[in-house]
Amino acid sequence: MESGHTEQDTLLELLNSTPVTDGSPEDLLADPGSARAWQRAHGGSGTAAERRHLVEARDLLQRVVRGDVPATALGPLLEGVTSHPRVDADGVTWEPRPPADRRLAVRAVLTWGALQEAMPGRLRPCANDECRRFLLDRSKTNKGRWCSMALCGNRMKARRHYERTRRAAARQHD
Repeated sequence: MESGHTEQDTLLELLNSTPVTDGSPEDLLADPGSARAWQRAHGGSGTAAERRHLVEARDLLQRVVRGDVPATALGPLLEGVTSHPRVDADGVTWEPRPPADRRLAVRAVLTWGALQEAMPGRLRPCANDECRRFLLDRSKTNKGRWCSMALCGNRMKARRHYERTRRAAARQHD
C-alpha cells in the first residue's frame, strides 16, 4: 500500500470505484488490467479471484452505507476468517487471517466496521442524488454533504440558486 495511505482512504477509494462520469455509471474495477493495478497498489495480489471477492465486498458495502441492506448482510464476507493474537511492546492486537484471495475484501469490511465504531455516521453517500460516490466526513461539525465541493458541492449549490431565482422570477410574473 502507498506510503501515508490509510485503510480508511483505501476503503473510500474502493467505495468510490463506481463513479458517474458524464452522466454514465462506470466501474473502475471492471477492466481486469485496471483492477489488477488497483489491487496491487493496495497490497493485493491482483488475481481474478481476489477481484471477484473485492467487487462483491464493494457492492455490498455500498448498499450497507446507503442503508439499502442491514450491516448483517456483510456476515458471509467474513465466513472462515480467523484471527490470531500478536504481542509486541504496545500490547496484544488481533490480526485477521483470511484466505489470500479474500484479504482485500475482508480488510475493507473490517475497516468499515472500525469506522462505524470510531466515527459512526461519518461514512455516507454523497448528497447529490446523481452521484454514486461516498465521503468520509472528518470535520469537527460532521456536516459534510458532498464527495467533493468541486464535483458536487458547487454543482448542487448552483442548482439550488438557479431554482430559487427561477421561482422568484415566476412569482414576479404572476
